Amino acid sequence: MKQITSIQNPFVKSLVLLQEKAKARKQSGTFLIEGKREISLALKGGYEIETILFLPEVCSETEARKLSNNGELIEINKEVYQKLAYRDTTEGILAVAKAKSMQLSDLQLSENPLILIAEAPEKPGNIGALLRTADAANLDAVIIANPKSDLYNPNVVRSSVGCLFTNQIATGTTNEIIVFLKERNINFYCATLQNSTSYHTQDYTTPTALVVGTEATGLTQEWREAATQNIIIPMQGEIDSMNVSVAAAILIFEAKRQRGF
Repeated sequence: MKQITSIQNPFVKSLVLLQEKAKARKQSGTFLIEGKREISLALKGGYEIETILFLPEVCSETEARKLSNNGELIEINKEVYQKLAYRDTTEGILAVAKAKSMQLSDLQLSENPLILIAEAPEKPGNIGALLRTADAANLDAVIIANPKSDLYNPNVVRSSVGCLFTNQIATGTTNEIIVFLKERNINFYCATLQNSTSYHTQDYTTPTALVVGTEATGLTQEWREAATQNIIIPMQGEIDSMNVSVAAAILIFEAKRQRGF
């Protein structure tokens, strides 16, 4: 079995770039996953594991081999692991995985889909929280419009606690996604302050997409004008908005309630 004990190793340096640079992830078509649960969920989600790196005093070779799915197995020392690991809590295992294309055309939807769409979310923590909510509700898909963050950013992987791998995810421009929805007769309800009606008055039991924007600027005019209906969560305090992942959860679980969970 191959062993790496130096942080100056060229392969280790390339993995550091994968952690730090979206450009490196895009060029190589790969990204890093840290942790047993996350790697297990990636395998379950159909991701191809190229390489497993493990710290033998924390993660046994047997455990690492089970998660390698016939990929290459490399034993590393503590110095190398600490150079590559992103989290404070350590499980002694990392994987190099192949990224997926995330094309709208790749989505496989049910006959009566429920979809979450987020326009231009910037903060990896918010994206991760949205993916966790989508997994909790077992949505058909999550679509990111005009993405500003690389979805394989280690902060997205970490904050989603592996739900990056449990959801069907696609990206596209606002126009591409609106065309996609209309071609499939999917109603879409846009959470916005302008020209809106209370979210609980709408029927989400037919093919539905729920669309949320950023807290700072909200949804763009293109979404607001094309929507089946603009909706709003009534605010009873001093502020006029809440965290995007919280707002999405309220809308999603109202739709789930109407559908009988």
